[in-house]
Order: sequence, then structure tokens, then C-alpha cells
Amino acid sequence: MLNITEVRIKKINKGDLLAAASICIDDCFIVKEIKLLNGKNIALVSDAGTPGISDPGEEIVKEAIKNDIKIVAIPGACAFVNALIPSGMNTREFSFIGFLSANKKEKKDKLEDLKYETKTLIFYEAPHKLSNTLEAMLEILGDRNIVLARELTKIHEEFIRGKISTIIEQIVDTKGEFVIIVEGNNISKKDKEILDLNELTIEEHYKYYENTGISKKEIIKKIAKDRNVNKNEIYQYFIDK
Repeated sequence: MLNITEVRIKKINKGDLLAAASICIDDCFIVKEIKLLNGKNIALVSDAGTPGISDPGEEIVKEAIKNDIKIVAIPGACAFVNALIPSGMNTREFSFIGFLSANKKEKKDKLEDLKYETKTLIFYEAPHKLSNTLEAMLEILGDRNIVLARELTKIHEEFIRGKISTIIEQIVDTKGEFVIIVEGNNISKKDKEILDLNELTIEEHYKYYENTGISKKEIIKKIAKDRNVNKNEIYQYFIDK
């Protein structure tokens, strides 16, 4: 089944259709035609979601910029913002990812890249792909707290909170587009690398940095910093060996 979203550009005053602007087919954006009338104000309107955010409208904006056309965004409801605010997740820092690839390998590769991201992660997902995406998140990100939000700003607006494993078991009705909000990892990629290095012997730790080509003095400083000890301790260790 093709995922088709039509985004139209209409003249504000009369509503005459100026362009059948963009069609999204299986995640491919195709700009069909743009006919902009000189000196006229036009509006980019989407039948769902915020135009330009994980949406074919992005291509219209790019084309307009190429043609030196001024673009003004009018504030309005945006699904991921409306989902994040009442989610209870950290809102100080977050990363909006949008839709993951439908390709299983590409999806998992992207999640691997995000595994040690400490910011709150925000995704969009279609209902028929939700279960597979949650299973992939559980496998790669671990059993984190998440929030599913759907039907935002509508009468049946719903927020589902819990661990990924629990929500996978509970969710039955997958109607409606979903926003998935995932808590960030409490261990950064850098912290994980240091933890891994500290599981090595000091000799292995030394060899690791030696292979990077840095000086002995710098190696001792880095080992001391990784292990949170005085560098003289590390220096003395190698003298005594």
C-alpha cells in the first residue's frame, strides 16, 4: 500500500489551486510542479500534521529558497511539541528524529547510532509499523520508559506511558499516527567507552592509547583521568613493573 500525502499551495485570498506541489510515495519526495505568481502571497497547507516537519512540504520550502522566495512560518500545533510538553519526559534537551526508515537494517542502524544519546528522543510512526518499531527499540535501546501519544488535539487524544516491554504487551488498538517519546540514556557514549576501558588491565589500557600514536606522557594522563586517579599513581605503576 502506498503512503501518499498531497500538499497543496493555495492562494490565500481566493483559494485557487496554484500547484499540486508534492507527493510522498514510499518515503520518496517528488516535486511535481510549482507555479508561483510574482507578487502574490500563497500558503502551504497540509491535510495532516505541520507542513514541512517530516512532511513533503520540506521540498516546497527548498524549491522556494532556490527561487529567492521569502518564507514565513505561521505558528500552529506541531505533533511532537504537543506530545513532549505533557509527556513528563526531560524537555530541557531533546532530539527530534521523525520517521525511522521502513528498511529493517537501516532502522536498526539508526537506533544503534542513538543508543547512547542522553537527550530525550522523539519519533513519529505509522500505526501499522508501530509494533515492529517498538520491538526494535526494546532490542537495541533497552527497556526504557517511553510515552506514546496519538490523536493529539482531538477528542480521543491519548497518552500511554510505561516501559517499552509493558506497552508492547498492552497495546492492541493501533489506530492513528503515533508520536513516540523515549527517555535518553543515562550513560553517554563517552562514559560507556571509559567504562569499557576501565575493565581492561592497566597494560591493556596503555596499549589502547599507544595504538593511537600519542606520547607516553599523554597516555599516562589519559589513563589517570579515565580511572579517576592521580597520574603519579599510573606513572609509579609502570616504574615498578
